[in-house]
Amino acid sequence: MKIVLMGYMASGKSTVGKLLARQLGTGFIDLDDFIEAHEKKSIKTIFLEKGEIYFRKLEHEMLSKVLDENPSIVLSTGGGTPCYGNNMQTILEKADHSIYLQLSIPELVDRISKEKEQRPLVRNIADADLPEFIGKHLFERIPYYSLATHVLDCSRKDVETVVKEIGELL
Repeated sequence: MKIVLMGYMASGKSTVGKLLARQLGTGFIDLDDFIEAHEKKSIKTIFLEKGEIYFRKLEHEMLSKVLDENPSIVLSTGGGTPCYGNNMQTILEKADHSIYLQLSIPELVDRISKEKEQRPLVRNIADADLPEFIGKHLFERIPYYSLATHVLDCSRKDVETVVKEIGELL
């Protein structure tokens, strides 16, 4: 079974994915980590050296590769992955389940503000401006996220509860 997790940054895709894969007895891949290992460079460095267009093409290739080469996998995508090129179509065609881990803007603000240094996209945004930034970003991305085969409200839920609820969807 191929399961793709998607959602905004800090929505818990990797944390949930690792636990879900362990419970299902299958492999787990974080797409960003997979790309970094393939390129032997950080995502940030790829963006700086080769630009976003190169990165998005590479991201699409790696997404297809992971889904083609793994008969059973839990894959967590980058927050923007479903929103570029034909990525959402690829996910819907090649995965058995795609799951949007949905969180409220206040919860995302709370999580992101605690880890801004590890998040280049928001590192230089004042905490007071995070709700507006995230709200605008989500407004652009929700049309893609909502195409997932499952939309799971993760608000005020711990990782174990989210994984349990995903198990019930499968």
